[in-house]
Amino acid sequence: METQLPKAPQKRQVTAIIIVLILLILWEVDGMTIKYSVLEERESGSYVANLAKDLGLGLGELEARDARILSKGNQQYLQLEQKSGNLILKEKLDREELCSDTDPCILHFQVLLKSPVHFIQGELQLLDVNDHAPEFLENEILLKISESSHPGTAFPLKIAQDLDVGSNTVQNYTISTNSRFHLFTLNHSDGRRYPELVLDKALDREEQSELRLTLTALDGGSPPRTGTAQVLIVVLDINDNAPEFAQLLYEVQVPENSPVGSLVITVFATDLDAGTYGELSYSFFQSSNQVIQAFEINAVTGEIRLKKTLDFEEIRSYRLEIEASDGGGLSGKCTIAIEVMDVNDNAPELTMSVLISDIPENTPDTVVAIFGISDPDSGENGKMMCTIQDHLPFVLKLTVENFYTLVTERALDRESQAEYNITITVTDLGTPRLKTQHNITVTVSDVNDNAPAFSQTTYTLRVRENNSPALHIGSVSATDRDSGANAQVTYSLLPPADPQLPLASLVSINADNGQLFALRSLDYEALRAFEFGVRAADRGSPALSSQARVRVLVLDDNDNAPFVLYP
Repeated sequence: METQLPKAPQKRQVTAIIIVLILLILWEVDGMTIKYSVLEERESGSYVANLAKDLGLGLGELEARDARILSKGNQQYLQLEQKSGNLILKEKLDREELCSDTDPCILHFQVLLKSPVHFIQGELQLLDVNDHAPEFLENEILLKISESSHPGTAFPLKIAQDLDVGSNTVQNYTISTNSRFHLFTLNHSDGRRYPELVLDKALDREEQSELRLTLTALDGGSPPRTGTAQVLIVVLDINDNAPEFAQLLYEVQVPENSPVGSLVITVFATDLDAGTYGELSYSFFQSSNQVIQAFEINAVTGEIRLKKTLDFEEIRSYRLEIEASDGGGLSGKCTIAIEVMDVNDNAPELTMSVLISDIPENTPDTVVAIFGISDPDSGENGKMMCTIQDHLPFVLKLTVENFYTLVTERALDRESQAEYNITITVTDLGTPRLKTQHNITVTVSDVNDNAPAFSQTTYTLRVRENNSPALHIGSVSATDRDSGANAQVTYSLLPPADPQLPLASLVSINADNGQLFALRSLDYEALRAFEFGVRAADRGSPALSSQARVRVLVLDDNDNAPFVLYP
């Protein structure tokens, strides 16, 4: 689906709000890819699309599934409003800053839906706005033309630079009205347009030794932006031999870690003329800003050296056009194709998206972390492998390209190990291999899975008869391997097995510490021994318990006088 807004009147263009959205939903074998387009330079917070609607999700489902937007590294261009489902710009985006002259400018992102985990690939295409005018690198272009040049001879001129792309970049050139020349706008093999001045009428140095024309570059905006330069044409005496290079095309490979000042190549041209007509000067011709910033040329020797450190991840190739000019104004040209060779100079990056550091025990296949890995290098230098230590009850699972989940391999037991220190190691396959490590700590939270355990299964207590009431006669003790409330133990008496035994009037137990007390004075002659059960229960949910038996032996006192039976 593509939406285009009508053009606003020119006087309202400063305040008009223009949003272009293109939404393509592609169902593929492996899943869904959502594609959006938005104009560059939109303000932070600008609306992009309603993600919930595009994914066919109900209101509130994005929030319920804790949806979030993920991007490589730490660059975050989009923000999701979970409640409304709206996808908005997190910041103002500059296409030229993010993509240079790469067209189309695609920013990749992923939509993560948790519970259950599901990844959806996304692309945001940043559309160009005509916010740059063409600009010549020199205000004045010097062109030396021999008076012997024939009508129809063409003279390529230096091009204007425009940071915009597509129709917003340079589309046409014009020259001021004159009687000697007309101008063609031609296409380079790489798509750039360049001006070519064509001689209409033979020059006569004695009649006019110089001509000054205005060269104008126009881009394809509406209205078009322009840039101008002066063309100074100097008419020369006859110089009948132009410089010639040994090769028309040179191909060079340069490692990206080559130091500044390194020699890239030396070009050499010859000229059969003598004197000043045979003295050559080398220079760049119709070169882009990128070339001028990265390389420099010695005008005398033809040596081309690095002006700055190259970065394969930024620019992988350059195309240089070199001009050799003699003292008579004639020139020859050659092209140098430079391939930047990748060096393993970037360690892998790990971006943690979700981290759950507290995992309940006894719950297998639980998601602990979700993270992405990236490496801007190429080939083997950019291939990665992700590992954790051996002998841990965790496993890494690859979900989508370069996104992993860390899950428990089996149910964890807090009583065996309550904490794990996990090191995630990401290693590339370059030479030498570079790696990144990320440490996380996972705590195992307690589940009430252990019942209290008595120190003895049977307790035997001895109490001398005629004891005082509320006498402490002994204790029972139970422990629980769990923690917190799950380990807090309370004690209680079980109903007696013999319903005739008045247990409630004989003993009591302290619920907190298991201490037993005789409630009344015991009489050996009436009750010599009795048994009862004790329960120990924890405060967990659900509560777990265990039982023990207590046998109380009443010891005899000499508290009865002897008596005699008479016949």
